[in-house]
Amino acid sequence: MEPRISIHVIGGNSRSRAEQSRMILAMGHHAEVYADLVELVDCPPRSGVIIASDDVLEDGIANLLEELADAGIWLPLVAAKADPSVEEVVAVIQAGALDFLRLPLEEDELLRMIRHVHSDAGRHAEARRRLIDARRRIGALSKREREVLDWLSEGCSNKAIARNLEISPRTVEIHRANMMGKLGARHAADAVRLRLEAGWDDYRPDDEAPQMPATRRAPY
Repeated sequence: MEPRISIHVIGGNSRSRAEQSRMILAMGHHAEVYADLVELVDCPPRSGVIIASDDVLEDGIANLLEELADAGIWLPLVAAKADPSVEEVVAVIQAGALDFLRLPLEEDELLRMIRHVHSDAGRHAEARRRLIDARRRIGALSKREREVLDWLSEGCSNKAIARNLEISPRTVEIHRANMMGKLGARHAADAVRLRLEAGWDDYRPDDEAPQMPATRRAPY
């Protein structure tokens, strides 16, 4: 039997939460249920794993992870949904969830998830911390500073960035210095690393993020 863990079930209707709770308890683990995110944040869990479903996922996993981070909750997050598409599962995992479960919950799937938690939870929580931190830093950049960062990640020099953005090299230098300062980056490689940790190719803080060319040059 797997070591006992606490599983926090949030979202969905009362019947779904009750069914998940009964299965978790029957398998020898501890279950806590919450109707919504407000209930979870009011009594933040400090150990275990969170299973989130339905309405809690409506704003997307990335936003949910940020709300949990704001509340100081860094537990692994597992999304749950009836009949998810392959695209939905991939998007959720890329956004930072540890796993994806199909509802109604089945015992073998729950056991697989618990084993995943035991093997990867610590590494996953640290990766989440880095992801949230990187997204917050990059989210503080202006549109032009983000454009400079994107072109810098393509391996472009200041002169090449200036040509691509149709501004002067001196203006690029100013935006680059401001960008580096906001990111707390000492070198270009540090800035590029933060962009990668943020999952920048899949994550855009707003609709004005720059469009990059299809052909990429090697990054730093």
